[in-house]
Amino acid sequence: MHIGFLTPEYPGTKTGISGGLGTSIYNLAHALIKNGHAVSVFVYGQREDEQYTESGITFYRIKNIRFKGLSWWLSRKKVERIINTAIQHTQVDVLEVPDWTGFSAWMKVHCPVVMRLNGSDTYFCTIENRKVKWWNRLQEKTAYRQAHQIIAVSDYTGKKTNDVFGQSRSYTVIPNSIDASKFQRGKETTSVKPIILYFGTLIRKKGVLDIPHIFNRVIQEIPEACLILAGTDARDIQTGSSSTWALMKPLFTEQALSHVDYLGKKPYSEIQTLIEQAQVCIFPSYAEALPVSWLEAMAMQKAIVASDIGWAHEMMTHNKEALICHPSHHDTFAVNIIKLLQDETLRNELGQNARKRVEDKFDNAVVVKQNCDFYTSII
Repeated sequence: MHIGFLTPEYPGTKTGISGGLGTSIYNLAHALIKNGHAVSVFVYGQREDEQYTESGITFYRIKNIRFKGLSWWLSRKKVERIINTAIQHTQVDVLEVPDWTGFSAWMKVHCPVVMRLNGSDTYFCTIENRKVKWWNRLQEKTAYRQAHQIIAVSDYTGKKTNDVFGQSRSYTVIPNSIDASKFQRGKETTSVKPIILYFGTLIRKKGVLDIPHIFNRVIQEIPEACLILAGTDARDIQTGSSSTWALMKPLFTEQALSHVDYLGKKPYSEIQTLIEQAQVCIFPSYAEALPVSWLEAMAMQKAIVASDIGWAHEMMTHNKEALICHPSHHDTFAVNIIKLLQDETLRNELGQNARKRVEDKFDNAVVVKQNCDFYTSII
């Protein structure tokens, strides 16, 4: 089969930095290539137009058209022409499109279109009780209704997306995946100071404004504990602040802040080293679909304290693969971290179970077959 992916992001030297959406496409694309299928990736919003092949994948970098008032339409039609030309010349069988911003709305593509739900703007705004822009909602709902088939990375995301758009579309749940063989546990750091790690964007929806309150409680019990934060500092929509980190700092006590190290955005290759050095990884998020970062920490057999909202229950079970609780319950979240820092046996047990969970349910080798069976059914 030949599968195409339309995306605003993809991790690569030419395509730039990427978040979870691009990483999930990267993992699936390489798994498809490994299984003998062809893959084309169409990345819009690029600085220039370019077509090239890398690691067996054909890439189309597409520059948006700038024309006051019509950029959105002209860029969309440009992308549509490039995709349809590729379909004609290279026989793309299926095109996957993202739900984010509804870029595929009003596009006429000459092959079946599958929308994979990783969380639209409407989805996240609804979960966070924020007002969604009417234009974003219109585009996303239109694209959602136009797609021939729907894949949801979690059942929670599938149900919530139907709710926010007032639809009742059927969907197939196929989770995001990682290549577990690339995430092997090394030796835990021998540092005297226990390390707690958060990696991901510093943004309100990921619960980072709860982290100071949680760590303040941890430091009272374990004064030598250290907190490492790694990720891009995002603008805060609610307050208008250009820096979420600037909002976080005053929330730490003086004692706690002296034990916090914010590293900023780190290269993907360095994240594994940070995970390896940590005793506990924390993910106090309020809004996700099925986060790849959680899978990476699980694959490296790390003890995790995470949110217990929706998608989390499809990834892990409390007291089996992780300790989970609501991120607003600061005392409980802190107690869970303290429990893991003080109990190496429990850390190892949860970490081993988490690794097995990834191997059984979220490894590329398992998930790529689910995707291929799905594509076959609609071609």
